[in-house]
Amino acid sequence: MKSNVFIISGPSGAGEDSVIKGLKKYLDIERVITTTTREMRPGESQGRPYYFIPKEEFKKGVKNGDFFEWAEEDNNNFYGVTHKEIKRARNSEKIVIWKVDYKGVLNLKKMMPEIPAILINAPLDIIEKRIRNRGRVSEKFIQKRIKYAQGWTKNKNAFDYSVENEEGKLDETVLKVAKIIKNDLK
Repeated sequence: MKSNVFIISGPSGAGEDSVIKGLKKYLDIERVITTTTREMRPGESQGRPYYFIPKEEFKKGVKNGDFFEWAEEDNNNFYGVTHKEIKRARNSEKIVIWKVDYKGVLNLKKMMPEIPAILINAPLDIIEKRIRNRGRVSEKFIQKRIKYAQGWTKNKNAFDYSVENEEGKLDETVLKVAKIIKNDLK
């Protein structure tokens, strides 16, 4: 059975969020909504792009078996997807995009190998440049992100597809990903 769910993953600065946003021009998509313990940022709201809950509530959900998958990320926050959210996504009539880090991809491909995983990547120097251009971040933060980005490169064989998001070619990248999704649904 073909999956309506597609994993999109890439390191910070590779452009996976921009690709997902761009896909909306070409495909009728929605997202798997991840639950996180990180603070809500300006412009975000409950369910957009995450469900935000306190760490204690998250840990209780883990203990109760509410989460299909979860992880503690490099920023010391928890991220995970509930069984309830997976059921909602799989029953959707839309194409569902699931944004996951490389550790999540490694786990998900063991549990749900039928879900295609698409890697959005860029050279480390471009990733570093994009992170720096985001504004006020410390050198320590930048170096931590660069080190974490290497996890995608080391685990690229876990992905079914890989698309390079070249500098200044976002539209081309989005079209390549849209074509992959359309072809995989056939």
